[in-house]
Amino acid sequence: MRLCDAEEPSAIDQNATSRAQEERPVALSGESAVPGERPVPLVVTLEGGLVATDLLIECLFLLARQKPLAVLRTPWWLAQGRARFKQHLAREVVLDVHTLPYHRDLLAYLEVEKRAGRCLVLASAMDEAVAHQIVREIGLFDVVLASDGITDLSGEQMRKRLVAEFGAEGFDYADHSGRDRAIWGAARKVMLIRPSPHLRAIAAKMSKIERVFGEDRPGSEVYRHALRVDHWVKSVLVFVPLLVAHRLYDIGLLTHALIASVAFSLCASSVYLLNDMMDLAHDRAHPYKKHRMLASGQLSVESAVRLIPLLLCAASALGATQSLGFLGVMGAYFLLMAGYSLKLRDVFVLDVLTLATGYALRVVAGAVAAKLEAPGWLLLSCILFFAGLAFLKRYAELLTMRALQGQEARARAYRADQSRMVALIGCSSGYLAVLVLALHTGSRGPLNVRSAAVWIVLLLLVYWITHIWRMAHRGRIANDPVVFTLRDRTSLVVAVLMAIAVLIAT
Repeated sequence: MRLCDAEEPSAIDQNATSRAQEERPVALSGESAVPGERPVPLVVTLEGGLVATDLLIECLFLLARQKPLAVLRTPWWLAQGRARFKQHLAREVVLDVHTLPYHRDLLAYLEVEKRAGRCLVLASAMDEAVAHQIVREIGLFDVVLASDGITDLSGEQMRKRLVAEFGAEGFDYADHSGRDRAIWGAARKVMLIRPSPHLRAIAAKMSKIERVFGEDRPGSEVYRHALRVDHWVKSVLVFVPLLVAHRLYDIGLLTHALIASVAFSLCASSVYLLNDMMDLAHDRAHPYKKHRMLASGQLSVESAVRLIPLLLCAASALGATQSLGFLGVMGAYFLLMAGYSLKLRDVFVLDVLTLATGYALRVVAGAVAAKLEAPGWLLLSCILFFAGLAFLKRYAELLTMRALQGQEARARAYRADQSRMVALIGCSSGYLAVLVLALHTGSRGPLNVRSAAVWIVLLLLVYWITHIWRMAHRGRIANDPVVFTLRDRTSLVVAVLMAIAVLIAT
């Protein structure tokens, strides 16, 4: 007896199945040509199809996030075969299936087909434990076909299984990646989910295309947001050593600093992607971060995995034109931020100090690239200033989560009842940073135009720190203060005035 002919469906959520079988619509895509026959089963691929992500890659990053030491066992798991590898992985990680980026248009279509009495089959190369979790969440599927620890049900193995269960051209197939395109030739019709034009052309040659759900054309805006191009402004810190040494107009040093800035920006983008990969579950449960490109599925995790080494290679190639010392600083920054993504961001205060040190390393990188000194007081001021901004980010997150979850809300390692303390420490750090600058840059020689310009910069910094904390207290800053600054008119006016004063001072 074939699976879809069984008296009892193999889906776990029986209640959802009975609710869905209500009334048959007038026309069905899976309707049989012979009156009275049941429509052919619809097989839906899980990875990249029902959910806009690759679950195997997600589970690997989730393993590194939840159980870093368990990553050392993955070569042994893989040596036992792909099916056993996936089974081990499914047992070790806790996947939040509720927040996965499901393809909503496809789900709406499946609900219509389910009400019409059509058999829905979920096909997955992942382990059956993961597939059954998703079936329980969705409550639409009658049959689950997935790897079981013995057979890796992907590619040719999946094609053979489908033909054995439903016969050649005895099922329709909904797919996204074309990774298992051998199945297309065995299906009666195919439905494509966010296909590229190239994939669509290939599918048209192999089978009849019944329906297309969306288009897989991530534009430049998707990549711009995923790479956090707006955050490249942080690499302006590379120029600070030139500014302090009054060498900002030295074309040779300026060229070195410019190359170093681009290299650090590319390295930082790889860190942002890595951070988002490690934090997918948290971002999807967050009211604002769930709209990030990776969390929402607008950029595939496969693309992110490819981009990370490409960005690092590009950054290293540019860094190699500077010096080994610069490469060392940039490598230290990447390792520090990788540690932050793995565990440090969940440690009270240490997360903030890690972020602040990352900013200070940009200053060190600029000094190394230009072969200048990075004074200790300058690094201390940077750490204090950016620690203040990191605390501000946590404070803004606490306000957001408290509005949604009440006094029990948390933001990483911080609790809602600690928000006043976080604000006090953050404000103090910002003001102390300005004090350190004042003690070392504002007391040199008699008052003149240059020293007056320095004091103007310091006063503007005090004003801006006060302004941005006031905006945070009002709930105007939802996430990153740097992003807010780039869109805030007051902050932009202050930045222009500071730039003018800096040019006068140098």
